[in-house]
Amino acid sequence: MKKILLCFVILLCGCAIGFGQQSTSWDKFDWLIGKWVGEGGGNVGVGGGTFSFKYDLNKKVIVRKSHSEFAGNDKKPRLIHDDLMVIYLDTLGNASKAIYFDNENHVINYTITYSDKTIIFTSEKFPATLLLRLTYTFVDPKTVETKFEMSQDGVKFITYIEGKSKKKK
Repeated sequence: MKKILLCFVILLCGCAIGFGQQSTSWDKFDWLIGKWVGEGGGNVGVGGGTFSFKYDLNKKVIVRKSHSEFAGNDKKPRLIHDDLMVIYLDTLGNASKAIYFDNENHVINYTITYSDKTIIFTSEKFPATLLLRLTYTFVDPKTVETKFEMSQDGVKFITYIEGKSKKKK
């Protein structure tokens, strides 16, 4: 019985060490890491802002911060938007999850998918809520296109805001 218990403890310790030493590969995000300045427009008007993607917690997460300002007009007041997103690993160690917070009290859980030169954040779908999609598309090492879309049915998406950004650092 002692031998079985000892084998179990050794196996459990080996598993814990293996999980604790997992290497995290953020290769799909390498081109997006840095500080960006952009301009664009959409339903909120024409505006601009900055955003950044940076590694944190010894490269266990990526933190995205964003600040945007949209000029007001006769129909809409000036809008200042700040948000924070934390991109993290799922239980298999893949960068496939994110959580988003903003100054308008929105909290959004995203699932991340990838295509050739694109990173796509899609919100969880809940009854009576819009499905949201945030897409970053690589144009060249210094340029990225961003698009934020909404959908009632998850099939037909309407662009809410889109623009281009240039890398600062």
